[in-house]
Amino acid sequence: MRVRRDERGLTLVEVLVAIVILGIIIVPLGNALIGFIRNTDDTTRRLSESHDAQIMVAYFAQDVQSVGVRDWTADGFPLKQSIFPDVAYNGSPYPCGAADTPKAVVRFAWDDLGTAYVNRVSYVVRTVGAERQLHRIMCTKSSTSDTVLAHNVDGDPVLSCSGPTGDCSTAPAVPQRVTLKVTIKASGGQQPLTVTLDGQRRQT
Repeated sequence: MRVRRDERGLTLVEVLVAIVILGIIIVPLGNALIGFIRNTDDTTRRLSESHDAQIMVAYFAQDVQSVGVRDWTADGFPLKQSIFPDVAYNGSPYPCGAADTPKAVVRFAWDDLGTAYVNRVSYVVRTVGAERQLHRIMCTKSSTSDTVLAHNVDGDPVLSCSGPTGDCSTAPAVPQRVTLKVTIKASGGQQPLTVTLDGQRRQT
């Protein structure tokens, strides 16, 4: 009886064809995967920047709304200077922060109604490691808090005011509107993100 030869298996030509087809499929799939990872990194970074921007906008608007220290000893209780640009931690009539606190880009002050204390908030750029961060230091009668508002700050924030004088530091007028422009670095060669914080004083 003659034994039949087993012909199962692949020829060299079939193997080469399979390799070529796999190469054709894998290259675009690999490119798509790399693009997806890059897009995910960009999306994560943009979300982080957006989160920082939302926090900055909310705090800044709230602080500017509150600005206003009154002279309770004078008729009509006129406003005293309540905004202090480029001020040291122990500068102005209303110091805020520890001795190692850098100069504040701006400090806001307002009366803590019902007490003789004046609340203060300083916006400070602090270097932590290789990163420059925008901090909001809040000083009240009972506590001091330090909140990081933005990471990867690029350059110095730019302060501007509008109102009777247009000057942030002129007393006794207190500006009606205050603006702070903060630029955040972008990774991967992207354009930096500039966030304009805008607040309007509520008190008249």
